[in-house]
This record gives sequence, C-alpha cells and structure tokens, in this order.
Amino acid sequence: MAVDYQAPTKDMAFLIKHVVDLPTITALPGYEECSEDVIDAILDEAGKFANGVISPLNTVSDNKPPALSNDHRVTTSPGFTAAYTQYVEAGWNSLSGSPEFEGQGLPELLATATNEMWHSASMSFALCPMLTAGAIHAIEHHGNEHQKAIFLPKLVSGEWAGTMNLTEPQAGSDLAAVTTKAQPDGEHYRLSGVKIYITYGEHDLTQNIIHLVLARLPDAPKGVKGISLFIVPKHIVNADGSLGARNDVKCLSLEHKLGIHGSPTAVMSYGEKEGAIGYLVGQPNEGLSYMFTMMNHARLNVGLQGVAVAERALQQAIWYAYDRVQGKTLLESEQTPSPIAFHPDVRRLLASMQCRTQAMRALAYEAAAQLDIATHHADPVLAGHSQARVDLMIPVVKGWSTEQSIDIASMGIQIHGGMGYVEETGAAQHLRDARITTIYEGTTAIQANDFLGRKILRDEGRAIGLLIDDINQTSHTLMGHGDADLQRLGQQLNEGARSLRQVVDWAVAQDKSELAGAYFGSVPLLMLAGDVLGGWMLARSVLACEAQPNAIDADFANTKKHAALLYGDMVLIPGLGRAHLIQNGSKTVRAALNL
Repeated sequence: MAVDYQAPTKDMAFLIKHVVDLPTITALPGYEECSEDVIDAILDEAGKFANGVISPLNTVSDNKPPALSNDHRVTTSPGFTAAYTQYVEAGWNSLSGSPEFEGQGLPELLATATNEMWHSASMSFALCPMLTAGAIHAIEHHGNEHQKAIFLPKLVSGEWAGTMNLTEPQAGSDLAAVTTKAQPDGEHYRLSGVKIYITYGEHDLTQNIIHLVLARLPDAPKGVKGISLFIVPKHIVNADGSLGARNDVKCLSLEHKLGIHGSPTAVMSYGEKEGAIGYLVGQPNEGLSYMFTMMNHARLNVGLQGVAVAERALQQAIWYAYDRVQGKTLLESEQTPSPIAFHPDVRRLLASMQCRTQAMRALAYEAAAQLDIATHHADPVLAGHSQARVDLMIPVVKGWSTEQSIDIASMGIQIHGGMGYVEETGAAQHLRDARITTIYEGTTAIQANDFLGRKILRDEGRAIGLLIDDINQTSHTLMGHGDADLQRLGQQLNEGARSLRQVVDWAVAQDKSELAGAYFGSVPLLMLAGDVLGGWMLARSVLACEAQPNAIDADFANTKKHAALLYGDMVLIPGLGRAHLIQNGSKTVRAALNL
C-alpha cells in the first residue's frame, strides 16, 4: 500500500533555526517578525495541510490524470480543485509574496520548507503554484508598474496561475531556435506559434492563467539575442481588473508521461485566429535574461522536488522495511523471522537514503537562505557575496539533488523487492515522478555546463574558492574535536574540499583548445561538488547541535551525528573517485567512441 506522507517538520525547523544564518535573515527589512515561534507555527500548520489535504491526491492523480475535452478545456484529477481552493484560502500561495502585492512577506527560506512539503505530498499538485511563483518573480523584477498592479495581486494570492512557455517542437533546450512571432498592434502585440511541454498550460484550478511567453519581434536579431518576453493571459483583463474575452490561446493536447500524471503538460497554440494578445515585459530582445529570473527560482524548486520525492520514497521504504517480516537476520539474537529492516543490506540502503536526503535538504535550505540575503541585504558587498553563493549553489541543488532522488527512489523499490515493481505499493510512482526532475528546467548536463562555464571559468574559480575556504574551516574545526569519530569526519571533509579545489584548478588551467576536455567532466564535477557540499552541510548540522545543547535534545543530536558519519563513509569518500574521471575521462571517452 502507498504510505501517507508525514512532513519532517523537526528536521526542517532544525535547519532553519540552527544551521543556516537565520539571525542575518531576521535582521533584514521586513523579516523582523519571523521569530522561531512563527517558524514553528507555520511549519506545523503546513505539515497538517500537506499530510491531510494534499497527500491523499498523490495516488489518485497518478491513476486518474487530467482530461482534455473537445472544446480544449482541461479537467484536473479528482480532488485537485477543492484542495487548491483550500490552499489559496489558507494563504499558502502568498507566504513569501511581497506585501506591496498583498503577500505575507515571509522569507524565501521558510517558503522553501513549505514548498518541500507540497512537493512531497503531491509533486503533480505542487507544480502549479511552483510555476506561479516563477511568473511572480519575473513580473516583479522586470514588469512595468501597470503590469505589476494588474497581474501580481491575483498571482500572489493564487487566484490566478502562471506558466512559462519556452520550448517549441523544433526548439528544445536550444532557445536560439525559438520561432514564435510577436507582431506590434497598438499598445500590445499579437503572438502566433506553438509551445510544448507547458506545465499547467490549461486547467480548471483558477479563472485565469498568465502565460509568460518567449517570442520574436519582426526586426529581432537571430539567436538568443533576439528573444523577447511577453505576458499573454488566458482571458484578457479589463481596465477595472475584471476578466474579459477569451484570448486567442488554446490547449491542443496533453502529453502522456512516464510520471507526474496529475500535472497537465500541455501543447499550447497561440494565435490561430487573429493572434494572441500579449504585453511586452521590459525591453525588446531581453527576454532570455528576464526568463532566467523565473528559471533560477524554478531550478531551485526543481532541486527541492528532488529532496521531496526522496523524502517520500524514504518514508515508504522505512514503513515497508519494518512491516515486512521475512527470513532470519544476523543483527538479531533470536533466530526467528524478523522485519527486513534488520537485514544488513536493507539497513545499508535505508541508511544511504536517509543521510543523502538530509544532506540534500540542508543544501537546498542554505541556497534559499543565501537568496534571501542576496535579495534584501542593505550592504551591497554582503548581498553580492550571497548572490555569488546562490549562483554557485543553484545548479548543484538542481542537478545533484535530482540525480540523487532517482537513485534514492530506485533504492526504495529495491527494498520492496518484487512488491516495489508493482504499482499497488506506490514505490514505483516515486521513481517515475523523480525521473523528470533531471530533465526539465535544464537537464543535468545544462546545469553542469552552467556550473563549469558561467560559475567557475568565468571568474577563474574565485567564487567557488571562497566556498571551499568555508568548507575547509568547518573541516578544521572537526579535525580539532575531542571526539575521534568527528575528527575522522573532519578529515573526510578536508579530503573532499581538497579534491574539489584540485579539479577546479585543473579546469581553470585548461586553455581554450582543451576546454572540450573540461566539459567532458562537467557532470562528474557537479556531482563531486554536490557530494562535498552535502557533507559540509551535515558537518555544520553536527556542530550546530553541539553549539546549542540546551535547544536540541540529545537523541536528535545523536541522529544528526550518525547521519553525518554515514554520509562521510557511504557518499563523500566513495564519490571522490570522480576527480580522476573529471581530469582523465575525456581521453578514454573519446577513444572508446572514436571521437
């Protein structure tokens, strides 16, 4: 049977209050009221909502996906409209929205924790508000005052939903090939073209859907430098804010997918008749840079989906491992059938799933915390430092966490044995749902190329060098500890930092003629960075427990210590072999494939 989700609020609260830099965040303008009591109350209520309202939708929507009618309308899975109405009425969509647009103005860090809950409870359901959040960020940062006043209050509240429209049949990740046209027509534009893979492109959860669409003006230069961004509403919004006529936008079909069955993934047609009315965002031909505002938040949240589905798979596996009694075990003195959780290899799999999920969560929350500081800190130097840290972490959180989630969900199936391979237990759904996370919002290779090219080579490794310095500081603290186990963890972290610095220096040293060799190793480099950063976050968690023994109970602190030690032995040290692949893999790969 599929296991109901229970939000891990204790671990979430611990990370927010004791591991990331909460004091700096609560000192930021507008965040002064985000006390520990407020954090606990929000996490508790969000957990109840995720567990009680959203989680029951997960299996239902997997079996009964959305349906497209002959008049191009989409009916979502059973229970979605009622749950979404409750979600909006409870104020969850507006949690981190700007008070200027009727949002609650709470930190992105806290919203990240609640977003994890929504995605664990039902990733298909949570994709709708996730895309809306991206649209909010894009319009808030780049829209004009009129656009903000018309669209943001309804998007922030969740009364309207948002999407982003990039991909076309002939233009996948290569946005230079986008051909959707935007023709000037007075104060607006008329768009025509087809977009594919549009998450929640059409649905019945909200009265209006605000599409953000990449298109080309008639005189636009070729390539990515000729892309503009447009707001294209499903229904035209009248001057008084009421909804007018249906725009020339329709859903042609819904994709039949491996996973996330409850999320309607639409093929959208713009301008089959007179042209879809759209409104230019910002300046012409700057659409790609504007879209990256939306995309970076989306990538952080997709990385968070990796955390979320890993947590859900872990909970399913733990329940099954303790419920399933089979065979004798060497870990128990009695030679009678025992729960398979006590079999050594099942124990190994559960331990690996658990410590990696905790590391992924901690890194995602650290990225969210740095995003808050980068966005709101008054000191431009400190804000710039945090922004550089965010820029480094987002491709790692997205690429590394999602790749981990597939492996963790697969381990969950292995623990179930044959029962995991049949759909009744629910374990298979987690693997199917996880599989898309390494693909959409930029594949793992795209994240790795961005990490290497824009985040390391562009500044010759300076920003990541500062991050490695921080990792080394943590490792030295542990190496000087009186506990021999923590000394060993410190040595492992120090070795990880050394390996990461070594391959970064190697990549920077490659001249232009050898850059292809560096890019052969870009994905292993991203994975190595994730392994090391995950170890760093778990090490910081151990130190946080020791720094505040009166605030953290001894049993919880002990679990954090053992999670970090397990991670060092099972993930960090084995992963250091990637350093050899990064520096030498291009030669063997080229030779093997005759490239």
